[in-house]
Amino acid sequence: MSQNKDKTRYSDEELDEFRQLIEEKLEKANDQLRFYKQQIAEMADNPDSKIKGLDDGIGTAESERLYNMAARQRKHIQHLDNALIRIKNKVYGVCRETGKLISKERLRAVPHATLSIEAKNSRPPRKR
Repeated sequence: MSQNKDKTRYSDEELDEFRQLIEEKLEKANDQLRFYKQQIAEMADNPDSKIKGLDDGIGTAESERLYNMAARQRKHIQHLDNALIRIKNKVYGVCRETGKLISKERLRAVPHATLSIEAKNSRPPRKR
């Protein structure tokens, strides 16, 4: 099976499988973002509707939480959009550090991954 090991890119059929997976995830992510935006709008239009009886601090914390979740969702959507561009350019699934193919298992779990597990594990931990 050394032929598979020496592959430099995924086949068009494999790329199509990943494109379908990413499009499904993108649809769900956009639905979730719409939900967050709706919640934010409802809080802005009628601050007492969801948090009746709660003090301003809790309302502000809930609003900040929704804004942060929406921002994370936007970032996730951008990563998925970028993955679709890589598929279109036929460079999807290639590790940006090693140049080797990222395993299908990893791409199915994290379809917007740009690093193989080997490259990711060799990096210093990210600060959040």
